[in-house]
Amino acid sequence: MAKKNSNLVAIITMFFLFAMIAFVTNMAAPVGNIWTMDDAVGNNPALGFMGNFMNFLAYLFMGIPAGNMLTKVGYKKTALIAIAVGIVGLVIQYFSGFSSGVPGFAIYLLGAFVCGLCVCMLNTVVNPMLNLIGGGGTKGNQLLQLGGACNSFAGTIAPIMVGAYVGAITKSTTIAEVSPMLFGAIAIFVVAFIVIYFAKIEEPHQQKVQAASVKAEHSPWSFRHFVLGAIAIFCYVGMEVGIPNTFGNFLGKEANFNLFDPSNSANAAAIIGGMTGLYWLLMLVGRLTSGFISGKISSRAQLLTVSCVGIVLVVISMIVPAGTGVSMVGFSNGSFAINNVPLFTVFLVLMGLCTSIMWGCIFNLATEGLGKYTEKASGIFMMMVVGGGILPLIQNSIVGTTIGSLRVSYVIVLAVLVYMIFYALFGSKNVNKDIPVE
Repeated sequence: MAKKNSNLVAIITMFFLFAMIAFVTNMAAPVGNIWTMDDAVGNNPALGFMGNFMNFLAYLFMGIPAGNMLTKVGYKKTALIAIAVGIVGLVIQYFSGFSSGVPGFAIYLLGAFVCGLCVCMLNTVVNPMLNLIGGGGTKGNQLLQLGGACNSFAGTIAPIMVGAYVGAITKSTTIAEVSPMLFGAIAIFVVAFIVIYFAKIEEPHQQKVQAASVKAEHSPWSFRHFVLGAIAIFCYVGMEVGIPNTFGNFLGKEANFNLFDPSNSANAAAIIGGMTGLYWLLMLVGRLTSGFISGKISSRAQLLTVSCVGIVLVVISMIVPAGTGVSMVGFSNGSFAINNVPLFTVFLVLMGLCTSIMWGCIFNLATEGLGKYTEKASGIFMMMVVGGGILPLIQNSIVGTTIGSLRVSYVIVLAVLVYMIFYALFGSKNVNKDIPVE
């Protein structure tokens, strides 16, 4: 009974941290867009992605150290350190508002990078812990998907809140207008730190100290299915982030906003934030659904299915007539409303259902059978999350001023989906079962 209660505390704690990961991450791009209107910075919409890029760049530097930290000090202490780092990052972002031009923008990017270090460490903790508590396999994936649902819920709220606070981004918009969100995130982190500090969380691998003293003959890189899974994570995160951010950034440009109802042009940021929020809401729906069915349906089958459906949705979005509009529930004038939006964007928003379950499925498949190498594997996985900063930048470099160029950029998404099908069918099979993992 004591062990079950301990596991329950650990699961709830990991779910909570999963939510904070998305909330902090999803603030980066919309808050960064505030700086795109600053003439001293360059008045370049692409700069709005720099906060997002710095957030994910941190994974490249912190992934492996976070995995090593997890092995040496355990899950609880790593989570506490991560939360403390997150508080520092949010405070730095707040103080960026006291400077204008390049200095202020540089401070904001530093804060985004520090927050990236935080979420990298948190991701390193929550994913292997939930998978191990579930015992791997379908049960492990089930916990990952339920945790991912909490992640998607927070991801849904973040862009909508930024849109609500900011409305239309103009040259007079400042970081001070979203400071309530930053203070709220800081307060939540403080509460989380206190709760986790006093919570009794059983470490999944109590033998980590003894294992560390023995020289390992192999590493996570010795497993083919893990290596291919790490590549899949790099591609997946880039796709997940790139889909909503790319069309959102494109539609947010004043020259292209006539695709919407002109009467709502003053609420551009709010409408786009609502569309992005709906994408993350659909991810919540997908992860909740997967959480209920993952006990019976394998991660491989789920990954294969959503990848095939995703290809269909993206292809339709690329060929549907550009001038066709459709009414869609969104956010406008301070409340939920029906907005007229381009039809092709609806199919991109629906991709949230497909991308929703990929993270959990890939992590579950790639770490299956790794045993004592799981913690280090988690750190490597977090390093590969840098794809969320790199692929969207590449995709946005393709986007010009026409819908045609926007659609061409989604060829990158199609390539990622093809790789996901390959990984589900062939790459995820463990062909290195002869390597000792105890």
